[in-house]
Amino acid sequence: MSGMDRRAKVLKRKMRLASLIMLVLPLLAIHGIATGSSAAGSSAAGSSAAGNSQVEHVLLISVDGLHQSDLEWYVNNHPASQLARLVYAGAEFTNAQTSDPSDSDPGGTALMTGGDPRATGVYYDVEYNHATDEAGATSCNGQPTGGDVIYDSPDDINVTRLDAGQNIPGIDQNPALIMDMTGNPQTLLNASTFPVDPATCQPISPHSYLQVNTIFEVAKAAGLRTAWSDKHPVYESFNGPSGNGINDLFTPEIDSNAVEPNGQPYPGGVAWTGDNAATKQYDGYKVQAIINEIDGYDHSGLNLVGVPAIFGMNFQTVSTAEKLLSSPATLIGPDASGNYTLGPELLGGYYPGTTTPGPLLQSALDYVNAQLQRMVAEIQRQGLTGSTAIIVTAKHGQSPQDPNLLLRIKDGPIITATNNAWDQQIGCTSNCTPLIVAGTDDDLWQSYLSVKTQAAADFVKGYLWNNSAPAVTYNGTTVSVPHSGLAQIFAGQAAANFFGVPLSDPRHPDVFGVVQVGVVYTGGTKIAEHGADNPGDRDVPILVYAPGTLRPGSNGQPVETTQIAPTILTLLGLNPLHLQAVRIEHTRVLPLRTDHSSQATSQPMIATQDARGQAIAGYYAVLSQATFGLQSRWTTMVQVTLHIGLIQ
Repeated sequence: MSGMDRRAKVLKRKMRLASLIMLVLPLLAIHGIATGSSAAGSSAAGSSAAGNSQVEHVLLISVDGLHQSDLEWYVNNHPASQLARLVYAGAEFTNAQTSDPSDSDPGGTALMTGGDPRATGVYYDVEYNHATDEAGATSCNGQPTGGDVIYDSPDDINVTRLDAGQNIPGIDQNPALIMDMTGNPQTLLNASTFPVDPATCQPISPHSYLQVNTIFEVAKAAGLRTAWSDKHPVYESFNGPSGNGINDLFTPEIDSNAVEPNGQPYPGGVAWTGDNAATKQYDGYKVQAIINEIDGYDHSGLNLVGVPAIFGMNFQTVSTAEKLLSSPATLIGPDASGNYTLGPELLGGYYPGTTTPGPLLQSALDYVNAQLQRMVAEIQRQGLTGSTAIIVTAKHGQSPQDPNLLLRIKDGPIITATNNAWDQQIGCTSNCTPLIVAGTDDDLWQSYLSVKTQAAADFVKGYLWNNSAPAVTYNGTTVSVPHSGLAQIFAGQAAANFFGVPLSDPRHPDVFGVVQVGVVYTGGTKIAEHGADNPGDRDVPILVYAPGTLRPGSNGQPVETTQIAPTILTLLGLNPLHLQAVRIEHTRVLPLRTDHSSQATSQPMIATQDARGQAIAGYYAVLSQATFGLQSRWTTMVQVTLHIGLIQ
């Protein structure tokens, strides 16, 4: 090529570049990315996820057990309710699903990380790991024996106490003193119950077991305050691997002994989940924590610390109303003597033959609506409406909704029979190591095997599929259910493929089963459960309310609760790509649309990246797939043009 030809080609490329910059410039200028202005004008807390929004706080609410159909039913029947107002003025995603599996964990971890188990390493709150040693191991040779990984209420210092063993003075007579519970619940966990790292022979804490970081760590690294309220101290895992992502973590133990406001035990000595009136009382403490935080205090209401950038809680009231056959919905009192009485027993779950909430569930939905109304009113009272986004979703649903589909199966006899059949297969007659050494079977099937081979996994699959199991229906009759209650079984390599991990991954179940709709593995009386893959387990709402920032409307495209984590960071002007799970799984920000009176159009909200790690959003659809490494607002224009492939 001659020198003249080269100069002509360069000139042509420069002219093309100039034309394209002029094309892109108006798009960038609309969103405050014009040349000649400094990118240093807004802090991480105040920078916009949608051009010029002022979101500084995100309140995340998980109404555990809530289905999208429940939300639709409630709004249709209570059009003036707080939930209805949030729906009407918010961005509602009507085709949302939880992570898979759909238990409280990994469901909660998905909300906090943007990842499914393949990225987070968290498959269930009670699981097994072939690469750890059992809890309590003190002699390790570096070769893992395999062990249970139980991050649940048994890890508390004292699971019978609402304060998990903190021993708050006077709490036995006045449970409202739970507000004095520590905001650092790591101190309330018994490390001897944790799985052991065979290399160090040290217990693995819940936050250390998590393989990726959390939204709290990203926010805190940006200098923002964080808070969360949940049902067990082991949810200190949400701190992330650093162990300190959450400034204020309030975790009253829901599996403790339920006591009335005067300190008297609830009838029957139940836990807070055993009586729906008790669950409401329990949730009320976490609601008070949120009110205190909206007012700028820590969860106790004693220390003025500022409103968190990310905060929220989970409700348990809907979940227990779906699972209990019947329960009182209210606690009446106190009377003149300071005593309380329970209201009448109400039918739990849904009306048979329908997915219409029954009286107990309707009461639970009313309760959640009233508490949301309290939060919104307090946000308004504090003048935070324009700077606070509210996200309502659920860690999990519940299945079955129609109680006529209920099939309660005891899983213990199935596991024993499978192990016995394996012993016979291999010719073992005494001191036989069980083939199935661990698993969790709420309304799914997970088995971890002592023999980690495809042949052993196929054996379990074949036995489960070729045998029936007795089941108790909603009306108490016993029926025979084929395939041990399962609809589909993934064994060995197929189980690894299901989760998208290598077969060598030590954390995934060796055998994973999807149940027939209605199957719950239990010997008790509960009428629903969660954790599985059926629609009742996973079909939950996602509702994002940010007045002045996001355009209201309904969106029916498929989304997942993992997308909430990067969306929260984007709303706050933080970079969602700082979440490791987002990068691993390519988790997208929810397809929200901005709503600014100063703009003539409404554009999709998409996360991008600059050198400060801030999120810039609102590009037109032609830029909606872009993720950039930006150094300045001038290079933004050039790199946008380069990315969309118009300059070769």
